[in-house]
Amino acid sequence: MPAFRQVGEKQLPQEVVFMAWSPKRDLIALANRAGEVLLHRLANFQRVWSLPPSENTGKEVTALAWRPDGKILAFGLTDTKRIILCDVEKPESLHSFSVDSSITYMHWMEVTEESSVLTSFYNAEDESNLLLPKLPALPKNYSTTAKIFSEEKSDEIMKLLGDVRLNALVLGGSSGFIEIYAYGMFKIATVSGVAGSCRGLCLSSDLKSLSVITEVQDSSDGEAEIMYFQLDTSLLSSYLPEVTRMARKFTHISTLLQYIKLSLTCMCEAWEEILMQMDSRLTKFVQEKNTTTSVQDEFMQLLLWGKASLELQALLMNQLTVKGLKKLGQSIESSYSSIQKLVISHLQSGSEALLYHLSELKGMALWKQKYESLGLDASGIEEAITAVGSFILKANELLQVIDSSMKNFKAFFRWLYVAMLRMSEDHVLPELNKMTQKDITFVADFLTEHFNEAPELYNRKGKYFNVERVGQYLKDEDDDLVSPPNTEGNQWFNFLKNSTHLKESPLLFPYYPEKSLHFVKRQMEGVIDQCLQKPADVIGKSVHQAVCMSLYKTSQSEDSTPQLFKLPFLWNDKTSNIHYVLFTILENSISKIYILRRHTDTSRSVSNGILAVEFGNFLNNSINESSDSRCYTCLDAHFYDDETVTVVLKESVEQEGKERVLAQLPLSSVYTDEDQDKEFIWDSTKRLDEQNSEISTRTVFLENQWRVLENMKAQYVAVNGIRKVSCVLSSNLRHVRVFEMDVEDDGEAEEEEEEETTQIATGEPDELYQAADNQDNVCGASAEELPDETEEHESSLDP
Repeated sequence: MPAFRQVGEKQLPQEVVFMAWSPKRDLIALANRAGEVLLHRLANFQRVWSLPPSENTGKEVTALAWRPDGKILAFGLTDTKRIILCDVEKPESLHSFSVDSSITYMHWMEVTEESSVLTSFYNAEDESNLLLPKLPALPKNYSTTAKIFSEEKSDEIMKLLGDVRLNALVLGGSSGFIEIYAYGMFKIATVSGVAGSCRGLCLSSDLKSLSVITEVQDSSDGEAEIMYFQLDTSLLSSYLPEVTRMARKFTHISTLLQYIKLSLTCMCEAWEEILMQMDSRLTKFVQEKNTTTSVQDEFMQLLLWGKASLELQALLMNQLTVKGLKKLGQSIESSYSSIQKLVISHLQSGSEALLYHLSELKGMALWKQKYESLGLDASGIEEAITAVGSFILKANELLQVIDSSMKNFKAFFRWLYVAMLRMSEDHVLPELNKMTQKDITFVADFLTEHFNEAPELYNRKGKYFNVERVGQYLKDEDDDLVSPPNTEGNQWFNFLKNSTHLKESPLLFPYYPEKSLHFVKRQMEGVIDQCLQKPADVIGKSVHQAVCMSLYKTSQSEDSTPQLFKLPFLWNDKTSNIHYVLFTILENSISKIYILRRHTDTSRSVSNGILAVEFGNFLNNSINESSDSRCYTCLDAHFYDDETVTVVLKESVEQEGKERVLAQLPLSSVYTDEDQDKEFIWDSTKRLDEQNSEISTRTVFLENQWRVLENMKAQYVAVNGIRKVSCVLSSNLRHVRVFEMDVEDDGEAEEEEEEETTQIATGEPDELYQAADNQDNVCGASAEELPDETEEHESSLDP
């Protein structure tokens, strides 16, 4: 009777390069050679969504990791060196950041340590929610936000924060690159001192040490050496409450910066190109007119005498037109009011929340006894607070510019509309005709200020006028404003200029009248990034190498295999605080799998530090009874849970249809109490594969926890012991089979076995149709829809 129940099977159109089960739900994430990230559910291996590769993010996925709560999926792209955090509900990027190296491995862990200090922090975490007003949801009617936010949940940006309990995303790349990100967003350590390209990472749940597997290239013989490092990260564990508090604050800050960035993008979208019409028409008018009078004088004459030159008449009636003027007026009004709302409700509230969190962080930095050793620097945070203050000032300046522009344009367009109606001899409504002396003065001032020809502006921007003053604040390409606000005669401005003490006062935020909003935002981001970078450097320097072991040499002939699947595999036993490493040394002992274990506390040791396991014959083989000494090669091995390892085995004496086996190896059968062999003494001058004959070997006979994988060249496995599921992938990287590992319903399993036997007896068609038939028999799916992934209907996440 097969021990595990098959619940799905698929032939996929693209080769899979990585697969990882969600820690909380029956969902598996796959990355394929085409650069797609796919999410499938356990039942019938049905697809939930797919995220295609894009020019902006990248096309070559090299690593995947789930946040421990299963709500966020992270993946690394090697061509753009970017990390994307994607919401599990919807295939859109919630957050992304760049790294300095192409990522080869990532691991996302959660801290399990408990203490009274941490518990009180977890409970008091929502303090900022009580003191700060709730951030308004970003509008969904802009293309930027519509992609990210679904209708019902527009505050999904806050999902990035997740649970208060500390979790850390560890990234490994080429040339010994290792970085640790708290909550997947804030960098808390840049680790150095590791050689080679990273092949595996595992940060212990008590934060005491980090296990690393690297591949060091040897140029002389074209072979690579597999190394194991254990790095001491005890600073993180001894300051866990402080690290958690600091990381949480920084994550709030990163999230708010993302919120402000999106608000600004929405503002840029709200500003329309139509608003530039006036400038471009007037510039064209200057270039084409024959008279020497300036444009300003032409409009002034129209205002004072009610008569326009023929050229101005042609401009107004033929190019601008009454209808066009009306449309322009409406566009300006709707555009400006949208931008105004975004500044008041989003930009200002986001900036105020940012100030609050930075001020709290400054208070933490001043508590030197607790936070100085983590690299928190009060002076750097003070600079960040000042930069945020400058940004708020610039946002307020934009509000003033919008306010005055709306008033000016209203009066100007009303006057021009009446003047154009008179030119076309249309009837002018009496209420439009009333124009007071005050109105005339207002329009005259507007013409004087905005309708001056500026040849230097033409050289810079290709236009003589800058009537529209709001767009210059929002455009990212310009650091300097084309028409900065007029500060002449401003008493406060002059007072500040002349007072040397006030000029340098830390209580006053610096003001940049010449600069755009984008420039001030970039400056603010730069200063905050700098102040967030220091703890990463300080904590990174505290991480030191405790153990360095050379495991074995590997030939480069395996290069066709995606690196993500190759052993060694790392695991952290959270209850016993032990790091495990599973690996095989194919050249020397093809039938053995090695289990190396080390205590997470680098000062402590564990018994049976390294053991070799080989599998005795457990198949009831009636065909060839003489081969009792049959041995098995371990193709892949992953920890199912703390007590069990899931392995894919291959019989050395292959037989048709019976050569691959999926099995559960209980560690209790490996680490037995009665036979305490002499401890292996590691000779650090040699590689492990040169001294493997001295390693104790345990022969294990599996009882009933195994299953022959019929008609499948199984090669790799991904498992999840919490959800009790596994996914087996064939050597061609396209054929997957999904199993429930802990089956209680025996009747169903027996029935399934009978059906399989019937199928095998009917002969062996080629692999593609075999998969479909198998699925049809086992799961009751239709054979037609299986071979082609594209025919499948995507399902929603909710069952």
